[in-house]
Amino acid sequence: MNYLSVENIAKAYGEHVLFEDISFGINEGQKVGFIAKNGTGKTSLLNILAGSDSPDAGKVVYRKDITTAFLPQEPNLDPNLTVEETIFSSDNEILNIINRYEKALKNPDDADAYQKAFEEMDAAQAWDFETQYKQILFKLKLDDLSKEVKYLSGGQKKRLALTVMLLQKPNFIIMDEPTNHLDLDMIEWLEEYFKKENFTIFMVTHDRYFLERVCNEIVELDHGQLYTYKGNYGYYLDKKDARMAQEATNTEKAKQLYKKELDWMRRQPKARTTKSKSRIDDFQDIKDRAHKRRQDHEIQLELNMERMGSKIVELHNIGKSFEENELLKNFSYNFKRGERIGIIGKNGTGKSTFLNILTGAIKPDNGKVVIGETIKFGYYTQAGITIKPGQKVIEVIREFGEYIPLKKGRQISAQQLLERFLFDRKKQYDFVEKLSGGERKRLYLCTVLIQNPNFLILDEPTNDLDIVTLNVLESFLLDFPGCLVVVSHDRYFMDKIVDHLFVFQGNAEVQDFPGNYSDYREYEESATAEVKEETQSTDQKDNKKDWKKTSSGSKLSYNEQKEFGKLEKEIARLEKKKEEIQQKFLQDLSGEKVAENSVELKKIEDQIEEKTERWFELGAKAE
Repeated sequence: MNYLSVENIAKAYGEHVLFEDISFGINEGQKVGFIAKNGTGKTSLLNILAGSDSPDAGKVVYRKDITTAFLPQEPNLDPNLTVEETIFSSDNEILNIINRYEKALKNPDDADAYQKAFEEMDAAQAWDFETQYKQILFKLKLDDLSKEVKYLSGGQKKRLALTVMLLQKPNFIIMDEPTNHLDLDMIEWLEEYFKKENFTIFMVTHDRYFLERVCNEIVELDHGQLYTYKGNYGYYLDKKDARMAQEATNTEKAKQLYKKELDWMRRQPKARTTKSKSRIDDFQDIKDRAHKRRQDHEIQLELNMERMGSKIVELHNIGKSFEENELLKNFSYNFKRGERIGIIGKNGTGKSTFLNILTGAIKPDNGKVVIGETIKFGYYTQAGITIKPGQKVIEVIREFGEYIPLKKGRQISAQQLLERFLFDRKKQYDFVEKLSGGERKRLYLCTVLIQNPNFLILDEPTNDLDIVTLNVLESFLLDFPGCLVVVSHDRYFMDKIVDHLFVFQGNAEVQDFPGNYSDYREYEESATAEVKEETQSTDQKDNKKDWKKTSSGSKLSYNEQKEFGKLEKEIARLEKKKEEIQQKFLQDLSGEKVAENSVELKKIEDQIEEKTERWFELGAKAE
C-alpha cells in the first residue's frame, strides 16, 4: 500500500539549488533512512514532506486515510504548559476516544453511545493510556510531569516531542535526527520500540547503528541524483562501493571514447549525413561524462603538533558536587601518550563537568589537576561556533592566520584548509549565518584542529554532522597522534575511534573499562546473565559460574582478558612500526634524520619491552 508519492520536486534559495527533479515513493511498512551531505537539503526535504514548506516545483501526494507525524530538530511546544498538559493537549485520536468514553459515562441512559465508546476504547487499547505515556516519559528521563515546558532544556523538549509523537501511534512518521539529545540507553530503547511497533518511517539520522538496526531501506541524495538501496546501512555501504566502482569504470571508458571522438571532431566534420549530425550532437554528452569528477575530498592534515613531554595530565583525588548532587569523588587518573578514551554515561552523571575540570574551565571542590608543560588542549564543546554578524567563512579561519603550518616546514593557505574541510571556493565566501547546522559544526571543528592541539577533547562531535563528514572525521582521528578524549552517544563512532572507556554510572561512580562501547555492552549483558543465573541457582553455589572467569576456567578477570587481547594487537603493530624504521636506515639519510629515527626506534623498543612483559605476566596468570 502506497503511503506517499514524491513527484519531481525541486527546491532552491536564490541561486543556490538544493535539489531538483526528485521523485520517490514510500509504502506501508518501509523504514527509510535518508542520507545526504550537510547543505544539500535534508531538512528542507523533510519540511516539504511534513507540509511546513512547499517545493518550488513538483508535488507531494499522501494517501488520504493515513495519519502522519513529524519530529523536527527544534520542536514547537507551548512554553506555558506542563509536561503532562503537553501530552493531553496534543492532537491524539486516543485522547478523543477517552473523552467520548467519559461523556458516555455521564449519560448512562444512552446505551448505544456507551457501547460504541466502550468498543472504541477496546479497539484503541486506550484503557492503559496513562501507563503508556508514563512509561515512555520514564524511559526518556522526563520524570517531573508538573514541570513547565519553558523550564526544560533543549534536549528535554526534543524528548517530550518524541513522546507526544510515539503516543499518537501514527501510520507514517517523519523524523529529523531522532537520536539527538538521547543517551545510549534511550537510543537502544527507541531502537527496540521501532522494531516491535508497526510504524512506517522516513528519517534523517547520523546514527549509523540506528540506521543499521531500524531501517530496511536507504535513500541517498548524491550530487543531485537519488539512489535507493533495499536494505539496511551495511547493505547500503556494500552496494554504494560497487556503484562508485562502476561509475569510475564508466568514466574511464568515456575518457577513451572522448579521445577518439575529439580526434574526429578536430578534422572539422560536416553534418552532411544524419549519422554525422547525430555523432556531433553526442560529442558534448561524451565530453561531460569523460570530465565527470566527484568532489569527495577527504581531510588530510599533517598537523604540526607539539611533542608531548613525559607528563601529560594527572588527576589526583578529584571531587565535584553541585549542591547535593555529587558527580565525582576521589577520582584519580594519569593520562599516557596516545590514549584514546571514550566517555559514556546517562545525562546528568557529570561527563561535561569532567571535561571542564580537565581543561580548567571549572575548578574541582577537592583534589588537583596537574597538566604537563607541553600540553596544548583543543576543546570542541557542544556550544559550537560563535557567529559574528556579517562574517564570512574564510574570515573565521583567517583569524588564526593566513597560512597554517604543517609538518616538515610546509604550510597551507586558509583557502586550501577550508577545501580539505569540504568547503569549496564559492562556499568559503558565504556568510556564516547562512550555513546549515552541520556546516557550522564542521567549520567549528576546523577552528579547533588548526590550533595544533596535542590533547584533543570532543564533546558530542557527531551531532548535526552528516555521515560523509563523519567518515572523514574518523579517518582524521584514527591518524591523530596525540591524546584523545571523546564524549559521544554515537556508538558506531565510539567503536571505531576509542579503545578505552570511562563509564559514568551516577552517584560519583566512574568505571575504568579497557575496551570500546560494543565490548562494554557485551560485558554488561554477560554480567547481567550470570547474575541472573546465580540468583536462579542459589542451591548450587559450588557449580555456578563466576562472572570473573571465562567458561574455560581462566583466572583472568574480564578486564584483564580484554587487556590481554589488546596487548597482542599493540605488540604486533609496534613490531611492524619498528621494522619500518629499521628499513629507513638502509636509505641515504642525513645525520639529523639518523638521530631522529634512532630516538623513535628506542622509544618503540621500550614500548615493545614494556607491553611484552605485561603480556607474559597476564599469560602466566591465565594458566
